[in-house]
Amino acid sequence: MIQLLHSSHFIYNILIVAFSTLITLLSIPSILHVARSRHLYDDVGHFRKQHDHGIPRLGGVAIFVSFTITILLFSIIDKALPISYLLIACIILFTMGLKDDLSGVNSSTKFLIQFVVAAILVLLGDIRITSMYGVFGITTLPYIPSAIFSILLIMLIVNSFNLIDGIDGLAAITGIIVNGTFAGLFIYLKQYELAAISFAMVGAIAGFLRYNITPAKIFMGDTGALLIGLISAVMAVKFIEVSKITHAGVPVINCVPALTIAILIGPVFDTLRVFTLRIASGKSPFEADRNHMHHRILGLGLNHLQTTICLSVINLLSIGMVFVFSDLSNSLLIVLIVSVSIISNWIITFSLRSKERERVALRNFFA
Repeated sequence: MIQLLHSSHFIYNILIVAFSTLITLLSIPSILHVARSRHLYDDVGHFRKQHDHGIPRLGGVAIFVSFTITILLFSIIDKALPISYLLIACIILFTMGLKDDLSGVNSSTKFLIQFVVAAILVLLGDIRITSMYGVFGITTLPYIPSAIFSILLIMLIVNSFNLIDGIDGLAAITGIIVNGTFAGLFIYLKQYELAAISFAMVGAIAGFLRYNITPAKIFMGDTGALLIGLISAVMAVKFIEVSKITHAGVPVINCVPALTIAILIGPVFDTLRVFTLRIASGKSPFEADRNHMHHRILGLGLNHLQTTICLSVINLLSIGMVFVFSDLSNSLLIVLIVSVSIISNWIITFSLRSKERERVALRNFFA
C-alpha cells in the first residue's frame, strides 16, 4: 500500500511538471509573435543590458499562465497553504510586473506593492515564520515580530530574484534549483501538496528556459522574476514551518534554518551585498549598477552560460555542505554558508584585480 501511494505521488508530480512545462512551451511562440509585431522589446540602450539587439521581455506571462493553470487544474489545495491568498498575491505582482515590463514602474511603487503582497500573505494568509529553531538563541517568535520578520523576508526574496535576472538563464536556473530542492524536501516530509506547488513552478520555468538559455530569444522580465521570487519565498516560509511539526513516521530535519538559507543563498547574498555597497557609498539601495556577482564574473571574460553555471554550482555546493555537516548547529552552519559566499566573492574580486593589473599578486586580495 505504501509503495502504491508513493508511486501515485510520483506519477502525479511527473504529470504536474510535464503539464506546466508544456503550457509554457506552447505559450511562448505566441508571445514572441505578439511582441515582435508590436515591437515590445527590451531597452537595449540601457547601460546594464548585455545584448545588442531587441529581445522581448514578456516570458513571465507564460510562466504566470502555466503556473496558475497547473495549480488550479490539478486542484492543489492544502489547508496548510491558503491558495486563494497565494493566487491574489501572484495576480497583483503579475499586474505590476507586466506594467513595468511594458512601460516601467518606479522603485517606490514597486516597494509599496511588494509590501502589500507580503502583508496579504502574512496577515491574511498567516504564512509566516513562528520559530527560529534556536538560531543565535532565538526560539519562538511572538506574533508581531513574526509578522514583521516574515513580511521583510518575503520582500527580500522577491527582490533578490528580480535583481539576479540580468543574464541569460540565471534567474530561471536558480528558480529551478530553489523550487526543485524545496519540492524534494516536501516529499521527504510527506507534504505532497506543497511539493506539487513547487513542481508546478519548476515545470513553468523549465519550459521558459528552452527559450532563455544562451542565446536568449525572450526574457522573463519583472513579471516572471517577481513571481518566481514570490513562490520561492512562500515555499521557504512553509518549509521552515512544517518542519517544526513532528508526526509519527515523518522524518525530522534538524538543520532547517541553515538549509533554507543555503537554498536561497545565491540571490539573497547578491542582493544584500549590492544593497550594502550602495548604502555605504551614499547611494539609494535601489539604484541600478553593474556590481552584481553575474556582472563581475562576466567581467572576467566568461559568457552568460558559463557565469550561470558558476553561480549555480556555488548554490548547489552550499546546499550540499549543509547535508554533509548536518550534525553541526544551525548557527555554525549559517556562518559556514555565508563564509563560502564571501570567499567566492573575494576570489572574484582577486581575479578582477589581477586581470585589470595584468599581474597575479597576493596584494590583489586586499586592495
